[in-house]
Amino acid sequence: MKVEAWVFGILTLFLVVVTPIYWFMSEDPTGTTALVMTFFLSLLVAFYLSITARRMDPRPEDRKEAEIVEGAGELGFFPPYSWWPLWCALTLSVIVLGIVFGWWLFIIGSAIGIVTLSGWVFEYYRGDHAH
Repeated sequence: MKVEAWVFGILTLFLVVVTPIYWFMSEDPTGTTALVMTFFLSLLVAFYLSITARRMDPRPEDRKEAEIVEGAGELGFFPPYSWWPLWCALTLSVIVLGIVFGWWLFIIGSAIGIVTLSGWVFEYYRGDHAH
């Protein structure tokens, strides 16, 4: 985690230097605001990663004397294929078209959206991939 914290810390310093230069050269309030918000976001991530790195034991990637075999093993749960993201995207398209063409379509899309989003959230509680 220390390496990741350093990367975001360097990004934060870069944004501290670049933001005032951008403001003085362009006088663009929108771009300057975006750079300031990016600065705060990178500062937040750098702070979180540095605090997390102090609280946890060093990972094999963080130690110079670590061996490759120490990083072996299960890395986490990676879900298999799923059709729910497709249906959620189509439902979102219906909702956006409902905003454009009429509220009746928006209401229908929202009702379908509740079903599709629930299906995506609870997909690993039933069926073939139930835990």
